[in-house]
Formats: sequence, C-alpha cells, structure tokens
Amino acid sequence: MMLSGWGNYPRVDCAVLRPRDTEQVTDAIGARPTLIARGAGRSYGDAALNRAATVVVTRLNRIASFDPSSGVVTCEAGTTLDELIEVFLPRGWFPWVTPGTRFVTVGGAIASDVHGKNHHLDGTFGRHVISIDLALADGSVVRCSDNENPDLFAATQGGMGLTGVILRATFRLRPVETDLVVQHTTRTQDLSQTLQALEDASEATYSVAWVDCLARGPALGRGVVYRGEHATLGDLPPDRGGRPYGTASIRSRTVPVSPPSFALNRYSMGALNAVYYRRAKTGRALVSYQTFFYPLDALLRWNRIYGRQGFVQHQCVLPLASCAEALRELLTMIAARGTGSFLAVLKLCGEEARGPLSFPFRGYTLALDFQATAGNFSLLTELDDVVAAHGGRLYLAKDARGGAGLLRDGYPRLDEFSRTRDRYDPRRRFRSVQSERLGL
Repeated sequence: MMLSGWGNYPRVDCAVLRPRDTEQVTDAIGARPTLIARGAGRSYGDAALNRAATVVVTRLNRIASFDPSSGVVTCEAGTTLDELIEVFLPRGWFPWVTPGTRFVTVGGAIASDVHGKNHHLDGTFGRHVISIDLALADGSVVRCSDNENPDLFAATQGGMGLTGVILRATFRLRPVETDLVVQHTTRTQDLSQTLQALEDASEATYSVAWVDCLARGPALGRGVVYRGEHATLGDLPPDRGGRPYGTASIRSRTVPVSPPSFALNRYSMGALNAVYYRRAKTGRALVSYQTFFYPLDALLRWNRIYGRQGFVQHQCVLPLASCAEALRELLTMIAARGTGSFLAVLKLCGEEARGPLSFPFRGYTLALDFQATAGNFSLLTELDDVVAAHGGRLYLAKDARGGAGLLRDGYPRLDEFSRTRDRYDPRRRFRSVQSERLGL
C-alpha cells in the first residue's frame, strides 16, 4: 500500500505488517530481507518507510505496569502519548518530555529521541527512559539500559529504528498538580528581541517562540515568545471548584480535503502571519495543557493544508556562538523568496543527549514547513548550506530530502552509531527509505 510520513512526501509503495505481539514481530524479522518499524506515522519524511516490510506497531499498545510512588511506567511501543495522558494525567502524571503532538507512539518518541519546549532543562525523551526491550536482526529480544547493552541503549535513542524494533519501554513521568499551564506571552519586534526573550525565559520550565518568517527589514525575526509552567493547586481558577484535573476534552476538527496548491502563496501566508502576530495577547494566562503543548492537534489532518503534493519540514539546530548570524541569514533568504511557512518555531536547546544520532545540542533550533515543490527544494538546499557553514545539523525525524554530506558533517558521532549497528545488525536488515538515501 502507498505510505508516507506526516508530510505526505514522499509516497512509497510498501508491504505493511501489523503485528499484535512480540512473536509476530520476530516472525516478521525472520521472514523479511529488510524492514523498518513504524508507529503512528508522525515522523514527517521517509524515516519509517521500507518497501519490503514496514512494521506498524500501533497494535502493541498495552500498559504493563505503573508505580504511583515514582511515576515509572512500562508500556508497549505502540502506546501513544495521548493514551498515556488519558490514563495518567487524572492521577497527577504527565510525560516528562513531549513534542508538539500527543499522537506519537512511545516507540517513535524513543527512535526519534524527541524533544519539547523544555529541552534546555530536561533534555530529550530518552533522558527519562530507564530500559528498552528490543527485537534484533537475528530475531532475539534483548533488554538494554545503562547497565545492559549500554551501547545499544544509546544508539536506539534517536537511531531512527535502525537498531531493531522497539517492543516495550520503561520510563519516568512527571508529577503535576493540575492539568493547566500558566502561560506568559511576549511579543517581540525583531530577531534580537526574540533571542533575548528566549534567553530570559531559560529558567522557565517551558519556552518556545513563533517567528514571522516573512517579516523583512527592521522586523526580520519578530515573533511571539511563550513561557510556561505547570499550574499548581494555588493557581486554580475559582470556577474549577478546587478540581485539579477538570479540563474538558477539546473537540478536534478535521481538514476534510487538501486545498489547491495555489491557495498557499506569499500573500496568503504573509497575511496569516501578520494576523497571528498582531492578535497575540501579551501577559499571563491560564490555559489548558492541550492549548499550550498541542495547538496543532486541535486540527486533525492539518498536514492536508499544504496540498496534495505534501510538504517538508526543515528543522535545524545551530550552535550558540553563531546562531544569531545564521538565523538572520536563513530568515533573510526565506523572506526574500516569499515562500516561508506559517509554522516557524524557534526553541533554545540544552545539552546533547547520549544517542549518537540524537538531534539537539546546545544552541537554537528552528523548524519551518514548506510545500514540496521544486522551487522550495532549491531554497532548502541553500538553507542546508547555511546550516552546514555554521556547524549545524538537520533533524532526521523531520527530514525527507537532505544529503549524505550534511548528515556526516552534522553528526560527528556517526561512526560510533555505525559500529554499534555492525555489532547487532551487520547485514543492515533494519533500513528505511531515508537510511538508503543518506547512506546510513
């Protein structure tokens, strides 16, 4: 069947398997020459696509155990963060690290070593993982952790599914007193103010900036910066009646069809950006966790907005020393082309994770969406050159068209990752369209 990542680009004809248990996973490994695991299909590009066998693990979604005194949970890889939140938030627990959608699986979160608005303090999802059960290329199942197969434990975090099929994981949840977030909003006039506002917010648990990537001249890099903290019992509004977990489910709407590609152009995008910027309400507000962490989840299938040809996301991380200069170059090029995205997100990252292919390092990460067109691909190649010149790297979970050279330059621990794969999968049976494209 035809499959794609969340960006709907590329679309690849794949043989799809949907195992229900560990035995069916190991049977698939034994029967197929190559394969790759896939979760909920939320990685943007071609990382979870394999023509010979794409193993969709969403039926492996059972929660095995939970310790209410420590927040340690063990669940199968196909369990989504949304399912965990439904069960554990009313008990006072929330994912320690979450990306911008709650519809990712635990296996996908580990394989991509996802990060969130708190990376500057709490690192990636993998920092809070205690152990992983992994099906290897020879069909065996092993547990890896800091003490058991530590090289495999590290390589699997951010390893894009290339070390094996993640079956189960044990990890920590964060204690919270309520399901609300205290949000502080600041509107900035240019890139310097945006970076300063994020720096000022570095002691907040969560921080993120939306950037108007089509603003030019003195307004280049203007944006809206959000800081957030989990609300305490003392922050509860009177209408809650003292109930800490009373947020009603937000009814999501669905984009029914893909609009024509000409609907998105520099004029419509520029108008959307200008309206969003001007309507941002500055100051303190008490908001639901869905509003703060998952605003895009309110619009199901929002990936259809970019049309039938799909879209690609360009997410890079840049070192602190040169990030201001690099970001100015990137935003100037995008604004000049007039083809930027409505989604332009800037975040401060903290220390690098243990995974050799884990994405974030200390610096700033910028994420932008572009329609999958030949013109935009040309621009993206130019953006890649800026990223490479400043010592940055691209996020493999979002990538659908980057080159092998940028991978080698951006991930200096690539050889360490390859040595681990040589040990556990010398024939490279776990592979994807992405890994073949990048020579991984």
